[in-house]
Amino acid sequence: MSDYLRPRVPGASIFFAVALAQRGSDLLVREIEVLREAVRETRAARPFRIDAWVVLPDHLHCVWTLPPRDSDYSARWGRSRRVLHGR
Repeated sequence: MSDYLRPRVPGASIFFAVALAQRGSDLLVREIEVLREAVRETRAARPFRIDAWVVLPDHLHCVWTLPPRDSDYSARWGRSRRVLHGR
């Protein structure tokens, strides 16, 4: 597993690579609308800008930019995850 260092700087742009536990699955592309809705709900509650996003069958890569006075990217990932698991 990679050990990325992510900044805790308000307004930072941050790169993420996230993989499913079950590599080889096609879950992310099969359930792309659920993923999109989770991201929409998360952005409505905790805004951030999406600079880039690539969704592959079993993993994704994205770059987000946080608001000027906010450095809490983990709350956004946590909220997205809760939204996905709540479905």
